[in-house]
Amino acid sequence: MHNQGLGSWIHRRRVKSATHTALISGDNRLSYDELAERVDRLANALDARGIRSGDRVAYLGENHPAFLETLFACGVLGAIFVPLNTRLAAPEIAFALTDSGSRILVHAASLAALAERGSEGTQVAERIMVADAAAPAAGTGSAGQASRIEMLDDVIAGASATHRDENVTLDDPALILYTSGTTGQPKGALLTHGNMTWNSFNVLVDYDFVSSDVALMIAPMFHVASLGMGVLPTLLKGGSVVLEPKFEPGRTLHLIEQHRATVISGVPTTYQLLCEHPDWATTDISSLQKLTCGGSAVPVRVLEAYEKRGLSFSGGYGLTETAPGATSLAPHKSREKAGSAGLPHFFTDVRVVDELGDEVARGEVGEIQISGPNVIREYWNRAEATADSYAGNVWFRSGDMGYFDEHGYLFISDRLKDMIISGGENIYPAEIELAISELHSVSSVAVIGVPDEKWGEVPCAIVTVRDGFTLDAADIQTHLRDRLARYKIPKRVVVVAEMPRTASGKIRKADLRRAHAG
Repeated sequence: MHNQGLGSWIHRRRVKSATHTALISGDNRLSYDELAERVDRLANALDARGIRSGDRVAYLGENHPAFLETLFACGVLGAIFVPLNTRLAAPEIAFALTDSGSRILVHAASLAALAERGSEGTQVAERIMVADAAAPAAGTGSAGQASRIEMLDDVIAGASATHRDENVTLDDPALILYTSGTTGQPKGALLTHGNMTWNSFNVLVDYDFVSSDVALMIAPMFHVASLGMGVLPTLLKGGSVVLEPKFEPGRTLHLIEQHRATVISGVPTTYQLLCEHPDWATTDISSLQKLTCGGSAVPVRVLEAYEKRGLSFSGGYGLTETAPGATSLAPHKSREKAGSAGLPHFFTDVRVVDELGDEVARGEVGEIQISGPNVIREYWNRAEATADSYAGNVWFRSGDMGYFDEHGYLFISDRLKDMIISGGENIYPAEIELAISELHSVSSVAVIGVPDEKWGEVPCAIVTVRDGFTLDAADIQTHLRDRLARYKIPKRVVVVAEMPRTASGKIRKADLRRAHAG
C-alpha cells in the first residue's frame, strides 16, 4: 500500500519542512506539521463517515485552508474532490452534486443557504460547515433538512491523527472540475493525480518556483488556474501560500507588502485594477518576482505600468482539461512576443492542425491540440464527449484556433467553440441560450461576447420575439437571476427583427459580432 498522489504531498513535505509556514489566511498561520495533522484527522473523519476510494466529496467556498484540507484529505483516501464555483446558482450546484454523486458537501458557513438549496434532492447525506470570515459563528441550519450538518473544526478535533498510507497511483482520479458545456450542459473534467502532478512539474520548470516563494492567491481555487499554476506548485516546493477569499485591489497591494509576496497570478483585469489603484505608487511591491497572467493578452498600457516598477509578466494558455497549463510565455519575451501565448510547457506537446487533422505550416491558422501527462483522459460519465474531444486518442482538441509564428510561439486567433472569457471566467453561450429559450416570448436567441473595458468581454444576448409578445432586457435578466451565475447573465440584450442565418438555418454569429460588438 503506497500513496503516490496529492494526498501524500503534505505528509512528505511535513518530513522536510515541519515548522515552515504552509498557509496564511487572515491572521492565522498553519505550518506544514499543523496542516498535515489536520489533513490526517479529516481523512480519518471522512473514512468514519463512509468515504472510500473513488467516492466524491464536494466543496463550496472561497479561498480558505479548509479547501486544501479537504482536497488533500480526499487524496489520502483516494476519494475524488469536487470543488464548486461559489458564483453558481442553486440549480447549477444541484446539477454538479447530482452528476458527480457527491455524498458529502463541505461548505462555507456564509454560503449555508446556497448549499442547502443546492443540495436538496441530491445524494448529499451530510454537510460539513466551515466558519469563515463572513459568517464566523453561523449556526447549523434549520431543522428538517435532508442532510446532517457538522462544523469542520469539531469534525477534525474528534478524529484520529493517525497517518494512513492508502494505495493511490498517479493514474487515479483526483478532482472533478465542471466546465460550461458547448451543448448547454456542464461537463466534469476528470483530473488525475498525475495530471496535477505533471502540471506542477511544468510550472516548476518554466516559472522557476522555489521553496522561499510566498504565493498570494487572489484568484479562486475552484478554478484550476489558481490551484494548478499557483497553490500546488508552491506547496510542492515547500513555499508559503497566502489565501485571500476575495480580490480587492487595495487590500491585495497591502498583502503584497505585508507578506513580502513573491508570486501573484490573475487575469489582465486583475493587474489593471491593481496599477490603477491610488495606493499603487506608494506600496512596496519590491518582493514580487513572478507575475503570471492567463485568459487573454495583457494590454500594452498595463505592461508599461508594471515595467516602470521593474516587473514583467509570464503569460500563458491553457484549459481546465490540461490542468491547466499548455503553453507559457517567459517574462523576457513579454514585449518581443506581445500577444503570444508562448511556447509549449516542458512536458507538454502542442500542435496546430487543419480540418483533416494534418499539421499546418507556421503562420497558418488551425485548431490547437494538446498532448501530455497533464491532459485529462476523460470527462466524468460523458463517454460521447470524451470520444469527440480527442484526435487519435492522443491529442486533446481544444476547440481554439491559433497559429505558430516562425519561432514556434503560439498565438490564439479565435475560439472555435464561441467561448466567452469574462474577467477570467469561461462562459459558453449555449448554456445561456438554453436558459433564455425557456421564455415563451423568445423565438430565437444567440449569445455573443462583446468588448468590455473592465472584464475584457461580457455576454450579449441577441433575440427575436414571437408575434404578440413583448420582451426587454429586464425580463431576460430576471428570468436568469436564479438559474445562472451572475457573470453569465448578459449585460446587454438586443432585440432584432430577424437573425442572419446560413442556408442550413444556423445563426451566423460572425455577422452578429460584426453588427453588435461595438
